[in-house]
Amino acid sequence: MKEFGKIVLLSTSLVFSGAITPLSPYSLDKAEAASTLKLANISFQTTANVNLRTGPSTKNKVVITIPKAKTITAFEQTGNWFKVSYRYSSKGKTVTKTGWVSGSYIKKITPPSPKITTVKFNQTTYQTTESLNLRSGAGAKYKVLRTIPKGKTITSTERTGTWYKVVYTYTTKGKAVKATGWVSGTYLKEYYKTSNFTGAYYFTNKSVSLYPSADTKKKAVYSLASGNGFFITCKVVNSLSETWYKVSYNGKTLYLNSRDVTKATVQSFTAANYQANKDTYLYTSVGKAFSKAGQIPKGTIISTSKKVGDWYVIKYNGKSGYADSKDFSKYSLPTEENLNEAGDYLAITDGVLRVYPDDSSNLLSTIPKGTKLSPSAKTSNGWFKVTYNGMTGYIKESSIQMAEDLPPVKEDSSEAPIAKATYVILAELNLRESNDTASKSLDVIPKGTIVTPASLTSDGWYKVSYNGKTGYVFGNYLQQVITGDSMGTRDSYQFIDLRTQSSVTPSQIDNYIASYEKTSGKTSILHGKGQVFIETGKEYGVNALYLAAHAIHESAFGTSAISIAKNNLFGFGAYDAAPFMSAYRFASVDLCIDYIAREIKATYLNPTNWKYNGAYLGFSTKTLSNTRIDEASEGMNFYYASDPNWGKAIAQHMENILQYDKNFYAKASKDTTIPTRPAIPMGSDVFPSNILAIAQSNLVLDSKKGINDAVKTISKGTSFFVLEKTNDYWLRVRVDGKEYWTDDIKFSSYANYLSVQNLGRVTTAKLNVRPVATTNNTPIATLSLNDLVQIVLKKDGTLTMDSTRGWYQIVLANGTTGWVSASYVYTKDFK
Repeated sequence: MKEFGKIVLLSTSLVFSGAITPLSPYSLDKAEAASTLKLANISFQTTANVNLRTGPSTKNKVVITIPKAKTITAFEQTGNWFKVSYRYSSKGKTVTKTGWVSGSYIKKITPPSPKITTVKFNQTTYQTTESLNLRSGAGAKYKVLRTIPKGKTITSTERTGTWYKVVYTYTTKGKAVKATGWVSGTYLKEYYKTSNFTGAYYFTNKSVSLYPSADTKKKAVYSLASGNGFFITCKVVNSLSETWYKVSYNGKTLYLNSRDVTKATVQSFTAANYQANKDTYLYTSVGKAFSKAGQIPKGTIISTSKKVGDWYVIKYNGKSGYADSKDFSKYSLPTEENLNEAGDYLAITDGVLRVYPDDSSNLLSTIPKGTKLSPSAKTSNGWFKVTYNGMTGYIKESSIQMAEDLPPVKEDSSEAPIAKATYVILAELNLRESNDTASKSLDVIPKGTIVTPASLTSDGWYKVSYNGKTGYVFGNYLQQVITGDSMGTRDSYQFIDLRTQSSVTPSQIDNYIASYEKTSGKTSILHGKGQVFIETGKEYGVNALYLAAHAIHESAFGTSAISIAKNNLFGFGAYDAAPFMSAYRFASVDLCIDYIAREIKATYLNPTNWKYNGAYLGFSTKTLSNTRIDEASEGMNFYYASDPNWGKAIAQHMENILQYDKNFYAKASKDTTIPTRPAIPMGSDVFPSNILAIAQSNLVLDSKKGINDAVKTISKGTSFFVLEKTNDYWLRVRVDGKEYWTDDIKFSSYANYLSVQNLGRVTTAKLNVRPVATTNNTPIATLSLNDLVQIVLKKDGTLTMDSTRGWYQIVLANGTTGWVSASYVYTKDFK
């Protein structure tokens, strides 16, 4: 993600919370036409041929004539004029036009009322989630027969719409009485009797299915082969009196039928050693259907004292898990002879300390040449038992020798190879011939230079190469970093001047995107936009190949949530704290490409702008604590992205589309003209009704957008409703029944200002809304990808959820309540 003051790179979707605009939104003048009303993307149908105009008046230019009976989407209204987008096909391509139409020639598309049907099913037991009325018929208009208290069980075999015909058994005057009538399914959940027990391992005795609830009528989530085990602590009896077990698999809580598993035998015994007789794996649970925690090479020696079924319970490389006992054989350690009068030994080669006296045993540490050691024992197969840096293990006899048999060795002259890593030079530094300040200086390495040391001496000198010379630098002036520096030639797209033009063709860009669509099975909103990138790049003097690659990288090939929902290909305007909600909303993909090309040329590629640090992609360098090192960062990557490899990633997309031609760019001319920087585009996000927020600090409210008149202040802890967020970061709210505006909320640290309680966002292309929390019922509505939804809040402020099935209760735009699977509603960004 990006740092404050920069655009963010987005590949995941969040709901309300925001990253960084290149232009601080708080320094801009804000204005809005008083008669303009934002709309939540409402669908209309034309009632006659109607002109699409450039503005809300017949005086404005006609863009196109929209035929009768076509569907358009309105997102803004001024008087009787609506700003709409109209999508149609032309010459095999999808074209989107945006403009204004008269409201006299359109009608709102109203979804058909859901058909109410009667469904018969096997007798099922339900439990009431609230006190509810038992009525004489299927509807609230019918007579109330009695009230059934919360938590009571009832049985049903019939449903009409969202109403269930039930039998309620209760006791009065010592007698059992049965009452029959109808109740609303909104306040029912299937009754499961859950009980916990001490816990035991169970293995699948055949190929079995895992379900989202204790019900075979549900669609199975996974299928597992026999021989996979679970540690089970919870039993569930469903409404059909079937016994199920609750298990955890792939991070999900699921259920399997008790008849499909058999209790495992668990053996505890005196710890013994076993050796892998082939390459095998450490698993997170007892079965090969579970994820692998690591590979165990052939010959590895492990120790265990417990066996579950045919699986050893072990710890390997610091990770606990399970290994198939059939892959191991009993291993006997070689005998040891104590060295009662052990002398001093020195490592005569770079050696390794192992857990057991065997080359295949786990590695504890490396031991540099020259290290002094004092062995305590020697094994029959030629290993010494030693303690090094607090760890006791074994080192090969051939790696050490008695100190008295060796010529004197300087303790400070040992040197050992180190893992490959990049380091930055913190000050101008001499590259010396040896690890000594008195030795000859071979060269001077400038501050900010990135090096990759090959080895480290025992007295703190790194061996590095610079400018064709190899020598030593003192470690106090080096710091390990993560960098996108190419560490070599700069003949690549990562360092071309982005003010040059490219020879790329529209079809080359389109084919690259189409190839991704074919491979991924996803549809990209960048499909067929190659010509747009070419034309926009030429108009503003920006390399079109770069522009396309940048959009592809930031929008996951035009499939990210922000790109699809907001036509925002670059995550522009988004803050790390709330990327989805804070990102700008563009009226179309073409407008977004146009906007970004102008913005980039006017800032990052403009030598007079503070964001300019070289007119190329470049790279940045970060410390391990994620602090940028300015001396070792350059190009757009310096300010644009916090990812040190951002420039390198975009350059790779460019290379994938069109192979880099060094000679072409050596001759390419630069367009140094600077366009006017674009204003923040119009656009906003309108929330569903009754989205509740709680102030996390005092907030100043204004009477209108763009006017800081501070008519009201709400204190920390105050509840209010959020209604709309505009591209320039004004928030429309409702407090005590009255609407206000505020620009007090800084989306870079959103959680410091408010906490949104019940907003969700749909994460699937089509989400059915059911009358009750089960797929057995006919949907009452359908939601689309990225639709914002209101989740019903309980009295205690928590979300209304059927936790057994994993469903949220939501409120539709028409006020109807329904249920949706929580798996497809994103809410975890909220506190």
